[in-house]
Amino acid sequence: MHEVSLIESVVAIVAEERTRQAFSRVRVIRLHLGALGHAEPEALRFCFDAVASGTIAEGAQLMIEMIPGEGRCSACHQRVAMQDRFAACPLCGNPQLLMIAGGDMRVAELEVE
Repeated sequence: MHEVSLIESVVAIVAEERTRQAFSRVRVIRLHLGALGHAEPEALRFCFDAVASGTIAEGAQLMIEMIPGEGRCSACHQRVAMQDRFAACPLCGNPQLLMIAGGDMRVAELEVE
C-alpha cells in the first residue's frame, strides 16, 4: 500500500515547514489529490493517524480535495476534461492527450498555531 509512504512524505513536509515557520501545532492539513493519480483518498485517511502518531501532525485533521483530470489534445490543442489517463480527445478523437492536471498530490495548505 503506497499510501503509507505518501502520508509519510506529507508528515515530513509538515515537519520541514515547522522548522521554517516555528509553529507549535497543526490543526488542518489540506491535500490536493489528482483524480487521475494512483492514490485512494480513503486509504490515505486510513493510514494518516498511525503515521502521524508521535509527530507534529498528530491530532491534525486531514482534508482531501479531489482535483479533476484535465488534458490538452496534441491535435486540436483544446483543453478537455479527462476521466481516464489513456482516454482519447472527446472533441476530435485523437488518442494523444497530454495530462495537465489531476495526476499528482500536494500539500495545499496548513492551518497551524
